[in-house]
Amino acid sequence: MDFLQGQSTETMVAVTVAVVAVAAGATFLLLRSGKRKGCLDPENFKKFKLVEKKQISHNVAKFKFALPTPTSALGLPIGQHISCRGQDATGEEVIKPYTPTTLDSDLGYFELVIKMYPQGRMSHHFREMKVGDYLSVKGPKGRFKYQVGQVRAFGMLAGGSGITPMFQVARAILENPNDNTKVHLIYANVTYEDILLKEELDNMAKTYPDRFKIYYVLNQPPENWNGGVGFVSKEMIQSHCPAPADDIQILRCGPPPMNKAMAAHLDELNYTKEMQFQF
Repeated sequence: MDFLQGQSTETMVAVTVAVVAVAAGATFLLLRSGKRKGCLDPENFKKFKLVEKKQISHNVAKFKFALPTPTSALGLPIGQHISCRGQDATGEEVIKPYTPTTLDSDLGYFELVIKMYPQGRMSHHFREMKVGDYLSVKGPKGRFKYQVGQVRAFGMLAGGSGITPMFQVARAILENPNDNTKVHLIYANVTYEDILLKEELDNMAKTYPDRFKIYYVLNQPPENWNGGVGFVSKEMIQSHCPAPADDIQILRCGPPPMNKAMAAHLDELNYTKEMQFQF
C-alpha cells in the first residue's frame, strides 16, 4: 500500500511538473511572438484608471492609464486609435478619437498626450480628470493597417495634435530591428510652444539619423529659427518627403484646412491616391 501511495505521489508530482512546463513554454512562446490578448473591446466601452497626470505646458498634459495587470497590452494595431467618452461642461456625453503615444510593447499602461482647447468639449473632461478617475475607452478604430516592408519610405505631414498617429507609427517602425522603412516627417504648428512631443521626436532623430528625418514648420517662429516658416508648401514637401513612387506613401493628419491644402499639394506633385492616406 505504501508503495502504491508513493507511486501515486510521484505520478502527481510528474503531472504537476509537466503542466507547469507546458504553461511556461506557452508563456515563453507568447512573449516571444509578441502576441498578447489586448484589453480593448471594439463594441463596448471599458474603463481604465488614471494613475498619472503630467502637465507639459499651459494647455497640454500627458495622461497615463493603468491596464488590468503589469503585463497587459492595450491591443492597439499600429496607426489605429481609440474612442474616449466623457462629459462636456454642461454634463452632456461626448466621444472623441485619440491616438495613444505608447505601443503594445509598453506593458501595463497606455498614455495619451492631450492638447486641451478652451472651448473643447472633450478637453473639458480631460482638464477635470484627477488621478484615480476612470476613462471610458472603446477600440481599436481606424482604417490604417501596417505591415513591415509594405513601403520603402513614409512621408508624414502633421499639424498640431495630428502628430500623435505619426509618432505612434514612426516609433513602431524605428524600434523594430526587422523594419528598415524610412520616415520623413514635416510637422507644422503656430508657435514653438505648440510643438507636441518635441523632446521625443528630437531623440528619435538623434537615435535613428539614417531612418528618421524631421522638419519643423512654424507660422509664428521665434528669433533665430532655422526651420520652416509659414504654411507647409509644395516646395517643402518636395525637399523633405520621398518623391512619388509605387513603394512610398504620404500620410497626413492635421486640422481640416491643412488636410485639404496638403491633399491639393500632393495631387499637384503627382502623388496618386494610392500613395496618400489621411488619418
